[in-house]
Amino acid sequence: MTTAIGSVRIEHEVGLHARPSVKLTQLAKTFQSKVEFSASPDGPWVDAKSIVKVMGAKAPNGATLQFRAEGDDADAAVRALIVLVERDFGLSA
Repeated sequence: MTTAIGSVRIEHEVGLHARPSVKLTQLAKTFQSKVEFSASPDGPWVDAKSIVKVMGAKAPNGATLQFRAEGDDADAAVRALIVLVERDFGLSA
């Protein structure tokens, strides 16, 4: 079983609100690995596959999201989530 970690800064103007949360959750669900994130290196860690928990994290613009995944596709999951955030959740005009 593989464990992967990574981090990325949110540059979306209003942070991790509804639409970015949906995009993050949808992508996380495409992986078999357990995928979690936190707005702090020390946690609390949130299930990235739960829209309620992701939206509840209320990570603001400028926050650094920490991702961790555990499973056979953990590396791919963390890489994909970092790219999603770097590309402004695919929401930029």
